[in-house]
Amino acid sequence: MPTPKFHLAEIDPVWSRIRLEAEAAIAGEPLLGGLVHSSVLHHPTFERALAYRIAMKLTSPEMSGQIFREIVDEALEDEPGIAQAARADIVAITDRDPACHTFLQPMLYFKGFQAVQAYRVAHHLWSQGRRDMAYFFQMRASEVFGVDIHPAARIGKGIMIDHAHSIVIGETAVVGDNVSMLHSVTLGGTGKTDGDRHPKIGDGVLIGAGAHVLGNIHVGQCSRIAAGSVVLHDVPSCKTVAGVPAKIVGEAGCAQPAISMDHRVPGE
Repeated sequence: MPTPKFHLAEIDPVWSRIRLEAEAAIAGEPLLGGLVHSSVLHHPTFERALAYRIAMKLTSPEMSGQIFREIVDEALEDEPGIAQAARADIVAITDRDPACHTFLQPMLYFKGFQAVQAYRVAHHLWSQGRRDMAYFFQMRASEVFGVDIHPAARIGKGIMIDHAHSIVIGETAVVGDNVSMLHSVTLGGTGKTDGDRHPKIGDGVLIGAGAHVLGNIHVGQCSRIAAGSVVLHDVPSCKTVAGVPAKIVGEAGCAQPAISMDHRVPGE
């Protein structure tokens, strides 16, 4: 019996949509043809395009884009979950960010998406014992995107980091699936003590701009942290905390705050 043939959309709908949007982008703005072709249409798979995009963003006089690309290609081949998480991130960003109208936008333009994918490769390198290379990826991502994520941190899929300026995520931090955060968020420690010292963020949490979550504390799933808050203690699931230091001010307001993206504090 002959092997069945599948259309690209049946195998990888995210990649199929990106390619269609890339073609439409060139039709609307021909001057972007070189960028769009080299970043998307030149590549046979999402994985190859993602590797190219990460490499081109991180390249520097200290390491060529070709070497970066070889490292990323190898990481994506060794750990397919990296690209699957990237697809989930694109879907999450398009669903939650009203300024995002296509799957193509995060791939080409959104530094929050690009920084998280660079982190995912760095985390793979860290897990493989290639600590110095992982640190190099972290350094370049911080220089290029203004996002500093330690390669040992553990971050889930379906992540949206909106605007993504001045994000800091520490070494022992854990971020669950379907988490949304805005710019200037810190998941940090409270001093120079070594060991497990960073926050554990549950699934579906929404973290507002400028919020600082400090110490080895747990933020329960589907909770909300108001903008500008300083969180120093555990947060129960499905609650809203606000203030300096943060206190519980009400319920989360909905079942999935990271998806609804409603930052209003109860009573306002």
